[in-house]
Amino acid sequence: MTTVNDSPDPAGDAALSAARSVARLLELLAEDAAAERFAEPAAQARAFGLPAADQDVVDRATRTALDVRRTLEQRRRRETELAALFDTAGDLAALRDLDSVLRAIVHRARLLLGADVAYLTLADPAAGDTFMRVTDGSVSARFQQLRLGMGEGLGGLVAQSGRPYWTADYTVDGQFAHTSAIDAGVGEEGLRGILGVPLRLGTRLIGVLYAADRTVREFTPDSIALLSSLADHAATAIDSARRMEETRSALLELNAATETARGHSEALRRAAETHDRLTDLVLRGGEVGDVAREIAAILGGGLVVHDADGAELARVAAPALAPPARGVAASRAEGRAVPVEGVWVCAVMAGSALLGSIALTGRPDLPDTDRRLFERTSLVAALLLLLRRSVAEAEERVRGELLDDLLAEDQADRPRHLGSLVLRARRLDVHLRDPHDVLVAHCEPAQRQRLQGEAARRARELRGLAGVYRGHVVLLAPAGGRGADPRELALELGRFLGAPVTVGAAGPARGPDELPRTYADALRCLEALRSLGRVGDGAHLPELGFVGMLLGDRTDVGGYVERVLGPVLEYDAERGTELIRTLGAYYAANGSLSRAKDGLHVHVNTVVQRLERVARLLGDDWNTSERALENQLALRLHRLTRADRPSP
Repeated sequence: MTTVNDSPDPAGDAALSAARSVARLLELLAEDAAAERFAEPAAQARAFGLPAADQDVVDRATRTALDVRRTLEQRRRRETELAALFDTAGDLAALRDLDSVLRAIVHRARLLLGADVAYLTLADPAAGDTFMRVTDGSVSARFQQLRLGMGEGLGGLVAQSGRPYWTADYTVDGQFAHTSAIDAGVGEEGLRGILGVPLRLGTRLIGVLYAADRTVREFTPDSIALLSSLADHAATAIDSARRMEETRSALLELNAATETARGHSEALRRAAETHDRLTDLVLRGGEVGDVAREIAAILGGGLVVHDADGAELARVAAPALAPPARGVAASRAEGRAVPVEGVWVCAVMAGSALLGSIALTGRPDLPDTDRRLFERTSLVAALLLLLRRSVAEAEERVRGELLDDLLAEDQADRPRHLGSLVLRARRLDVHLRDPHDVLVAHCEPAQRQRLQGEAARRARELRGLAGVYRGHVVLLAPAGGRGADPRELALELGRFLGAPVTVGAAGPARGPDELPRTYADALRCLEALRSLGRVGDGAHLPELGFVGMLLGDRTDVGGYVERVLGPVLEYDAERGTELIRTLGAYYAANGSLSRAKDGLHVHVNTVVQRLERVARLLGDDWNTSERALENQLALRLHRLTRADRPSP
């Protein structure tokens, strides 16, 4: 039978204690215990009094366990960092806006490295430096506005060399090129430990990514590697965001170009359509007013057309408007439409000659397409005005030739041609069988052409004739109509020319055969007005009375007697009465009826009856002082002219 030895075995107990210590270390590793707890098994073994050899085994096991723990912790941290990097890469890939990408990069850099501040600078190739683009955790405005030249400070060195750099305390680190601006910004932010890594796209550096603490910090290789990995992802994300922005910009530009092309196409279509409509108007004999209506409808505004003298030719959906002289001058000088106080003005030109102007109202903000359309209108208006001028000049030549033939006195075969003259006038809508006044106008020679043009315009309105005859502007107008009053005509023509215009008038001429004599009377009236110093005035020959007869170059005594006493002379001739003799006796007796009846050898009632008949023939004012003087002069001239004739 075998017996058990119960005596103590010190060596065995020591080995058992050492084994238990190693097992405890393994348990601590499995529990992921804190590092300080790994010293407990060695301390317990030492307290147990293990032999030195066994204690050394436990100490080495403790160190190995700590190394294993450290390795496991580094791997776990690396796994965490890699997972964070993958998450960051996914987040960055989802972002499309460059600013959002940059903000996300610096925020992740700050979180991954546990830094107080993270920031990013981008390269500026034009300036040859880098500038602060975005920060996270920064509080200094000066720091956020820093620019770092190549080689300046830590960031400038990273940008210049393309390699990572770090410092535990930038403020005292002499390996970097300190500048006052950078040191001031870093000092105001309070940074000490700084790590910077390059942002690269291939071999091209696009910026620098930083992590920094406000305390002294040693950056480990793992930290440098982590930030560098993040920088690689960030560079790709920045490039993608930039390309996306460039793509968006290109699409926007393409859309804008498409819209511009569409707008140009629409403008061309509209311009072509307008051109066709205006061309059709011109070919159909349209006038300036027709063009104005078309353009006013197309442009949605009011239109006023003036000629070169400022006279209104057409007006559509616009108030009466004088042509802005400043706008016309500017448009003429620049060769395009110009705005003047909310009104667009375009000069109507034919070469260097000004034909008129067009004003567009109600469209102060006129786009370029509509402005060009408005300017095109001026070309069509110029064509119409040129055609109108050519037609008017041809018509004026015809009217002038007709007026010359009507006023000429020295035509031996004039009686045979009167019918032809009447027919020619009727073709011009002038009816010579109706009574007409003849008005002769005088101005300075330099203004005569403008005076002739205005007289021709008025003649067309009055259904008359106008032209230059023997150096004078002559207007033939229907008697008693608007515009035939010489005084009003002188004032209106004077205002138009801005210079005095004198107008002498005579008539009415009852038929074309009386026109030469009526013209001569009107000319004498004009000469009398000028002789009397009444320049700028107008008068009808009877208004001047005997003064006109005396001052005129050609004295028509018979005509004067006829104008003053004609009705009485005609009455006597038709009825064999003695009204003229009674009127002479009455004036010879100084208005005494009793003495007049003695001279006539008739009863006083007969004198009264005869004078009443005279009043009915000459008018109720026949015996006023002015008319009495005219009557007595005419009676005297009548007696003298009868005395000059031979007795039958």
